[in-house]
Amino acid sequence: MFHGVMTALVTPFRNNQVDEEAFRAHVERQIEAGVDAVVPAGSTGEAATLSVAEHKRVIEMTVDQVAGRVPVIAGTGSNNTAESIELTQAAKDLGADATLLISPYYVKPTQEGIYQHYKAIADAVHIPQVLYNVPGRTASNIQPETVARLSHIPNIVAIKDATADMAQLTRTMMACDGRILFYSGDDASVLPFMALGGSGVISVVSNIAPKTMKAMVDAVVNQDFETAKTMHFALQDLTDAMFVESNPIPVKKACELLGWMSGELRLPLTDLALEHTSSLQSIMKAFQSGVEVLGG
Repeated sequence: MFHGVMTALVTPFRNNQVDEEAFRAHVERQIEAGVDAVVPAGSTGEAATLSVAEHKRVIEMTVDQVAGRVPVIAGTGSNNTAESIELTQAAKDLGADATLLISPYYVKPTQEGIYQHYKAIADAVHIPQVLYNVPGRTASNIQPETVARLSHIPNIVAIKDATADMAQLTRTMMACDGRILFYSGDDASVLPFMALGGSGVISVVSNIAPKTMKAMVDAVVNQDFETAKTMHFALQDLTDAMFVESNPIPVKKACELLGWMSGELRLPLTDLALEHTSSLQSIMKAFQSGVEVLGG
């Protein structure tokens, strides 16, 4: 299945339209840097503000630009189960290799509701599917027992866990007993996550520092924990900067500062505060002089 560094792609906008040229260039930049998969139309891609037509177009562009060189794991989540099924079917039809599905946000379903949501999508569309547990965005937490139930569904193949809770991660891994893979959804805790048996990361930071993130993940796989620790420490300030305001506000600004795209966001997201922008510039400069050319 899917392993390694999987970049949660930003979606560039220009004049409130998806900037297809900048998006394709960003996908190409990621592939050239050696990432193992790309993830369009997720939280980092501002999926919640995309129309259904735009959402499908972003997936279509990604599949076209990638041209089979790395897997495409398309974000197809919604707090509406029927809409998630529609987007997941579209992703399959457009040629995505798998889908990433967030737990329904705002509506605060019970554990049974969460289970039935994911099961309905898996039953409706036969494509590999990745669960996504991010309580800070959904106001719900997929409990280990619920993940274990879902892990018995054949086309549910993995979970992206953004809790940064190593105790819960351990309990969930034990409950699933090897039936699914685990991907970190928290850039700050990739190293300990993978040391527990994680198979990779769906990363925000790799939008701008793919080579360093890749070096860290590969070092863990090769059990070279000294190198992994060095890369982990090198990434820390940059990682902190990426989450000083709600994702993807800072990473969008970083991409703008690098000259790759407009930093345009859609409301209710707003531009990075000036004091955070100044700090981000300093952190990016220090990182670039000490570790890698950003995006290179």
